[in-house]
Amino acid sequence: MLGATAALLRAVPRGVQHRHFATSPGAVKLAYDVAPPGSARGVSEKTNAVVVLHGLYGSRRNWRSIAKRAAHMLCVPVYSLDLRNHGESPHAETMTYEDMAGDVHAFIQEQRLNKVALIGHSLGGKVAMTLALNPAVPQGTLSHMISVDMSPSQGAISPGFMAYIKAMKEIERANVSKQSDAQAILSRTEPDPDVLQFLLTNLLPGAPKRFRLPLDTLQRSLEGVGAFPFAQPGADDGREVRTWDGPSLFIKGKKSKYLNRHTIALAKEYFPHMQLAEMDTGHWCQAEDPATFLDYIQRFLCGDPVS
Repeated sequence: MLGATAALLRAVPRGVQHRHFATSPGAVKLAYDVAPPGSARGVSEKTNAVVVLHGLYGSRRNWRSIAKRAAHMLCVPVYSLDLRNHGESPHAETMTYEDMAGDVHAFIQEQRLNKVALIGHSLGGKVAMTLALNPAVPQGTLSHMISVDMSPSQGAISPGFMAYIKAMKEIERANVSKQSDAQAILSRTEPDPDVLQFLLTNLLPGAPKRFRLPLDTLQRSLEGVGAFPFAQPGADDGREVRTWDGPSLFIKGKKSKYLNRHTIALAKEYFPHMQLAEMDTGHWCQAEDPATFLDYIQRFLCGDPVS
């Protein structure tokens, strides 16, 4: 499912700076890294910065190596964020897509960024789409929107995500002191070694073993992860209908089911100028084939055809 464990768990590259972000009331303090640009000349006059959003149970740590390579290649700063209730960002009682998009918008405003290329994977893809579709975001804030293997669809979240939470709670109740003991418990729920190691990156140092994730809050929020805040264009279900006319790229992993002919058609309704690019990967496109992923990003931001 995840693949490319080494890419996901790679240590922090040199040249990446670590900061925390103070926002206005209502938003949480987002932890972030910024990878400085390779030179003063950007890849395109249309883009001044890239902001990257991870997926569920992930963190900015998953993107550090790719962010550094992207900054060098694109010659713009690349900011990798921890979404609320993930990584080193604060915990909050609510975790709607509006909440998370609001945190990202506040970050962009505080950093005085404009013409931002917003990249989101999985959960982060829905956050990116929510921000792009938000009518309160001033024109010129975003230059591009890129969703990695995620669509604006609604549906029940996979039962596996709830099973992970239950297994992590079992680890905390057991008060184990070694990571190997935590791994043994979690492996009863998730035998795939790549997924297992990915989930274990959320363990805090020290003993007994505890997770940096707020497990109770995430458990309450999981049902909402399958939702989407804006109504499908043409629908009449009481939600606001929005479209975004900016350049959008949806990257699909051919071995993943998150983007299919139905959800791709749905994405085109929200993002009428979208492009679709396919990669010979599973859900973790950027980790399984970073070279192709970065090539697609560069071509898209330069205005060249991707598919």
